[in-house]
Amino acid sequence: MSKVNITPLADRVLVEPLPAETQTASGLFIPDSAQEKQHKGIVVAIGTGKKDEPLTVKIGDKVLYGKYSGSELKLEGKEYLMMREDDIMAII
Repeated sequence: MSKVNITPLADRVLVEPLPAETQTASGLFIPDSAQEKQHKGIVVAIGTGKKDEPLTVKIGDKVLYGKYSGSELKLEGKEYLMMREDDIMAII
């Protein structure tokens, strides 16, 4: 998990996507061309929440999000996703 210099507003959350799996559970290596993009990440920054609705997630939580969730952005040479807390489906 990296430290970023950004504070999301309201119910927005900044997520650092986890890298794609390179090996199956049985030990087979997956070539780069066949690797699927993961929909898991680590929360690195959170907003203050909406009025009367505090955020459920906290910094450091490993989360599962939808395939088309969030906006991609690059900060300090790393890829991140900025999304609303509603786009997060589960805390893993």
